[in-house]
Amino acid sequence: MTPVTAGRLPDCVCASVSLRVPVGRADAGGSTQPSVRAEHYDTVRAIDLKGSGGPEVMSLTEVHDPKPGHGEVLIQVAAAGVNRADLLQRQGYYPPPPGASPLLGLECSGVIAEIGDGVREWAVGDRVCALLSGGGYAERVVVPATQVLPVPDGLDLGAAAGLPEVAATVWSNLVMTAHLRSGQLLLIHGGGSGIGTHAIQVAKALGARVAVTAGSAEKLARCAELGADVLINYKEDDFVAAVRAERSGAGSPGADVILDNMGAVYLGRNVDALADHGRLVVIGMQGGVTAELNLGVLLRKWGTVHATNVRARPATGVGSKAEIVAEVRRQLWPLIADGTVAPVIAAELPIEEAAEAHRLLNSGEVFGKVVLRVAEL
Repeated sequence: MTPVTAGRLPDCVCASVSLRVPVGRADAGGSTQPSVRAEHYDTVRAIDLKGSGGPEVMSLTEVHDPKPGHGEVLIQVAAAGVNRADLLQRQGYYPPPPGASPLLGLECSGVIAEIGDGVREWAVGDRVCALLSGGGYAERVVVPATQVLPVPDGLDLGAAAGLPEVAATVWSNLVMTAHLRSGQLLLIHGGGSGIGTHAIQVAKALGARVAVTAGSAEKLARCAELGADVLINYKEDDFVAAVRAERSGAGSPGADVILDNMGAVYLGRNVDALADHGRLVVIGMQGGVTAELNLGVLLRKWGTVHATNVRARPATGVGSKAEIVAEVRRQLWPLIADGTVAPVIAAELPIEEAAEAHRLLNSGEVFGKVVLRVAEL
């Protein structure tokens, strides 16, 4: 496993494409850029599931080579991000939405190998990363063109693979749903996770103060390096008391926004930790799915509770993946391009070690994202 700290290529290193590059295409300035010729295969390598269960049910096998339809692109995959949703799907708890690939993998990076009818913005050979509904643990994947993002200059494809899912999740929840603003207090549960490390940086870029929970002094120290202001060890400290103390001089102590990955186990305490007009956004269920809520407390605070996910959203329309990706590209991507927000990659493993990658993520010992390397492009 290879740790990645910044995810950007040094000046002396150039990314190369291992596919054949027989022709070029002219960009807007008239210069010629390499294009990757569309290759067609009967099968490609992918991680498949032999039923539901532990990491051992995953195996590297051959699957049919996908073909892009109208409005879609085919990506030759360089790397794929590993997410907790993948672990849940592997265990049989989180099936893919109708029509999605049954393969694991909600995000990837790579090079466009083929474009479908109606696609105008992208070209064969473009370095991209993409938000997927499934299929990332494979050598090639088809995705709607509206869910594709350009890889910022200088960013390694391995690091880029860990961006789309966290970027879409954080931006859609903190900005598009909770409307986090400068000067407000955000509480992030799981500050050392892929979502948490990204959310810290985004919130600081927006001018918010950030409180985080984590289970070790080491993780909290690394959260502080990313910009976290209030560090809460959930094994030792009461996060409700901590965020209320942080805002003790305010008219309504507590967090303006809470980003929660725990679900049921924290529901009541999260509401207690909200300031007046606070917004709780639940994006995970690591602490269970059923809880009792005192609506009186929520009413007195004029509070709101949102429960969201990205995968089940429609491809297009209001609240869709396309809408989120467009906002991410317009508002968040410039912050990634200039280094204000950077991917935090804990480990990169070859796709042959997908089972180990799942064990590593499930251990809770990593800080940031785990990525599977599929090919060197």
